[in-house]
Amino acid sequence: MKGRQLVVALALAGIITPGVVQAGSRQSEGRYDHKIQTAVTEELKKKDQLRDVSAAVEDGIVTLSGSVGLFVDKMNAEKRVRKLKNVDGLRNRIVVSGKQVADAELTETLANRLRYDRVGYGIMFNTLTVSIDGGAVTIGGKVRDYPDRDSAIAIVQTTPGVVDVIDEIDVAPVSTFDDQLRIRLAPAIYGQASLQKYAIDPQAPIRIIVYNGHVELAGMVLNKGDRQLAFMQANSVPGVFSVKNSLMVASGQSD
Repeated sequence: MKGRQLVVALALAGIITPGVVQAGSRQSEGRYDHKIQTAVTEELKKKDQLRDVSAAVEDGIVTLSGSVGLFVDKMNAEKRVRKLKNVDGLRNRIVVSGKQVADAELTETLANRLRYDRVGYGIMFNTLTVSIDGGAVTIGGKVRDYPDRDSAIAIVQTTPGVVDVIDEIDVAPVSTFDDQLRIRLAPAIYGQASLQKYAIDPQAPIRIIVYNGHVELAGMVLNKGDRQLAFMQANSVPGVFSVKNSLMVASGQSD
């Protein structure tokens, strides 16, 4: 009988112990809450853009609330808090309450800014798309590398009127073979006599997207003849597996 009682007692002890440990863990986390609160408050005070942001802390979890003028400020507040000691998690409930811009106007603004992004850094090898719903921007497309992606996202985040950013940009894999194709494709297209007029435009109207040996032409040209010529020039480059012609003409027709 005593043996059975001892077994039951040990079993109950085994059941109770995890709960006790969990409670102790919460108490340990809660012990730092005041220190975290102080550290977060001091960190937010360092930036004037974050003066209307406040924080609450519970069990090591920080909840940010308040308002900022730009979406990038919301992201900066989050980055600053996440790096602080003893912060176990973060809820970002900051509202972007800056300038309100109609979606159509915001689309035009972003298109104008993005089409000239990374001039001098291989702009012709990127193509981007933007869709907007109530100030929430979804940015997609294909770019050559992560610096190109980060630059595009930074432009969106710092544009007044943007309240949220969804990143759907596809970054091409690192490939020496693709880089060699890019080096050959650019002069083959932009160096062709009838297409040289596009080479003087800093926005690089003909975009050359290379992905694992496959090429897509995007952007806009003046007429169907130029569209077909660019396609033929791309196909003439040794090593190209396939070419997809997504070029539009100025009239809005692609065929």
